[in-house]
Amino acid sequence: MAEKARCGMCDKTFKDADGLTAHNKAKHPEKIPKGRKSPPMSKIRNWGVFIIITGLIILGVFWGVSNSKTLPPIDMKGHVELNPLSHVLKEPMSIAIQKHMLEHADGTGKPGVIINYNCEDYDCEESLIENLEGFTSDYDYVYVAPFKGMDAKIVITKLGKINILEAYDENRVRSFIEGK
Repeated sequence: MAEKARCGMCDKTFKDADGLTAHNKAKHPEKIPKGRKSPPMSKIRNWGVFIIITGLIILGVFWGVSNSKTLPPIDMKGHVELNPLSHVLKEPMSIAIQKHMLEHADGTGKPGVIINYNCEDYDCEESLIENLEGFTSDYDYVYVAPFKGMDAKIVITKLGKINILEAYDENRVRSFIEGK
């Protein structure tokens, strides 16, 4: 038979320890030791899944941004109604002006063609820039400018089209300009 239990605070007697425990919970909660409850496993699992998914999203965004190439524009969205100072530039042409030149050269003519080069990050032969600038005298709608940080040595753009060259090729440049 179970041993009787007695409440030390109110001097009541109970038939077993379970009865005394129930009594203490109801009548003397301050007597029950406060233990820290561990969170339920489902809560831990849910937070773990949330943290993993958030980490994967952040990693995916970082990977996508770090692997995107920096190239000149081929659209007009965000252009400004300004023209470059010349068809041959020694400083980079702003993206907004490049977009305007793709729309129409010198603000009124046919759609422009822009030849960008990056000789800071790539080894350029001595005559490269001079050869590229020569196209501006053959075609009045061609612009040549450096493009710092571009992920290619030479990039030729026109509205909706791009041609990436890792080496100078006069025939490819001329064919792209003429639309052949």
